[in-house]
Amino acid sequence: MKILEIENLSKSYESKLEVVSDCSFSIESGNICAIVGESGSGKSTLFRLIAGLERPEKGSIKVKEKIVSNDKFIVAPKNRNVGLVFQDFSLFPHMTVKENIEFGLVKNKNKKVEELLKIIRMENFLNRYPHELSGGQQQRVSLARSLALDPSLLLLDEPFSNLDTELKSKLRKDVRTIIKDIGTSSIFITHDILDALDIADEIIFMDNGKIIRQCKIEDIFKDVKNEKLLKSITELKSNSDLILNALKNK
Repeated sequence: MKILEIENLSKSYESKLEVVSDCSFSIESGNICAIVGESGSGKSTLFRLIAGLERPEKGSIKVKEKIVSNDKFIVAPKNRNVGLVFQDFSLFPHMTVKENIEFGLVKNKNKKVEELLKIIRMENFLNRYPHELSGGQQQRVSLARSLALDPSLLLLDEPFSNLDTELKSKLRKDVRTIIKDIGTSSIFITHDILDALDIADEIIFMDNGKIIRQCKIEDIFKDVKNEKLLKSITELKSNSDLILNALKNK
């Protein structure tokens, strides 16, 4: 089953050139998909369109085969069963970890919080406040809060951009494990291809508002036709080969 289907999606601001231009793709249920692009590529606008924070001028978005956005119709974010995790974590500073995770839950609050704290390995932090947590811990709590509402699709916007390099590597693995353990489909936006390689099952490359390639992670180096993308991927492969050789020679 396709969890997300996007057809001919376009969006512009103030009569300028289209920020997102005629984008079409789909994602299978259970997959983690990374959308990779430089600043200004249109990836953040695409995120907002999928989340329901913007309405497209053309095209449509379906979640679980139901239209949630087109040029005449939009379902509010809270009603489309899509979870959001922002790069600044967006935790409520006056609430404890427990209160942040259970925010928005109507029933079985204690059971749900207990389950999620175990998954994110923070059972001993339920009464801590956000300012008492590290950046990585705040990110995991933000993730748990979004997962508490059992979203069909989880969206993450540059989830590692505010973290240092050493913490990034560990947290990428944690995030993938958490999402896979829950069994939620997910899309995350990033400018760092290493994020995608560590977490995603598939990757979408964006440039100037257009999707220039979608492929499985294992196919990332195969049959690349776009010149700009080819250069970037060739550099990535070259750097990874250098690192591997250096490690072998230690």
